Amino acid sequence: MKQAFIPETTKKRIIIAGGGFAGLKLARKLANSPYQIVLIDKHNYHQFQPLFYQVATAGLEPSSISFPLRKIFQKRPNIHFRMASLLKVNSDDKMIETDIGTMQYDYLVLAMGVSTNYFGMESIIKNTIPMKSVSEAIYLRNRILMNFEKALNESQREDIDPLLNFVIVGGGPTGVELSGALAEMKKSVLPKDFPELDFSKMQIHLLEAAPNLLSGMSEQAYKTALKYLQKLGVQVQLNAMVSGYEDGKIKIKDREPIRSDTVIWAAGVAGEGIDGLPDEIFNRAKRIIVDRHNRVADYPEIFAIGDLAYMETDKYPKGHPQVAQVAIQQAGLLAENFKRINQSRDLIPFEYKDKGSLATVGRKLAVADLPLVKLKGFTAWLLWLFVHLMQLVGIKNRFFVFMNWWWNYVLYDQSLRVLIRPKLFRYQERIAE
Repeated sequence: MKQAFIPETTKKRIIIAGGGFAGLKLARKLANSPYQIVLIDKHNYHQFQPLFYQVATAGLEPSSISFPLRKIFQKRPNIHFRMASLLKVNSDDKMIETDIGTMQYDYLVLAMGVSTNYFGMESIIKNTIPMKSVSEAIYLRNRILMNFEKALNESQREDIDPLLNFVIVGGGPTGVELSGALAEMKKSVLPKDFPELDFSKMQIHLLEAAPNLLSGMSEQAYKTALKYLQKLGVQVQLNAMVSGYEDGKIKIKDREPIRSDTVIWAAGVAGEGIDGLPDEIFNRAKRIIVDRHNRVADYPEIFAIGDLAYMETDKYPKGHPQVAQVAIQQAGLLAENFKRINQSRDLIPFEYKDKGSLATVGRKLAVADLPLVKLKGFTAWLLWLFVHLMQLVGIKNRFFVFMNWWWNYVLYDQSLRVLIRPKLFRYQERIAE
């Protein structure tokens, strides 16, 4: 395999694999450090995952929650970006293999995040829609809008119902927020676009295998979110173990199946393993086991941060929650520890500082678990808006997201309901033939 071009340097090289919350934070903190930083990601942009559901429900444009990685580092001469996917790690030679060539490293940081967990169900893998990337959110938006276009041309109830039934599997923040957004579209937006359809027939089902929603948040938050969803007309089923999806029906253990053409899978995440690294460094969920400095055991030059890292502490004996704040805090501390490594100083152990959890259900409906207080309703919703707005990369993105939210709040309407479907170029069609 050829060697990818990276400028030669006398500095030690840190390769960061992944441009999500953790990888981006680490790279920015190491700007102007005594290291050469090489950031690789399969996309050339950073994507703000907490707002994928708003892209999927036509509330935001994809560009509003994405930011070009090269633009971020334009004035950082020690940082180099390469659009590449990590294929294999060769720890003996301190080298990684990517789809653009090999790269040598002095230190390697794995921050690729995790993927959708289908729990080994092939029918779920083939027939449901995940939402782990901007492109998947766009696909879901197209699917939702296309369902209503198709429903207009059907005359039989048995053909219309599956198109108007939406099933979301997974009662975490993504599932709760997506269910609430769909319910608000049903109430305030879609009837104006499709007046010929009877939206009393549209059903939104939220299925959760656990006995409560929003695992990791307080009982008050779960009960409040459940009340909000039911108020919006979402049909919530708890202790609902999905066993498959075949013949247009989502199967639930010991319950009646649900007919639907659109099933969104938001039920869990897991790592995928990394070629070249032994199975012993991964836990059952394929997360990489690290010490308190985010270092991989027996691999002093390899670190893992963010959702991919599994670290046990006295306070978190089963590992930290897979949320953005953990990733950001781990990246910030690792940047400091890299400076200490360069100075031959002792490293600082990681200790997570929980700043609270937020989830929104709909317009003026949200829950917040903060260290000193629990909020709900309008106050929690305003806090959710502010926190997510400030976490976006780029002033322009913040401005456009704010304007979209203000427009939707005042007019009860989104203006982004466009079907954009990629079409094969002629030469691609010829190759396919």
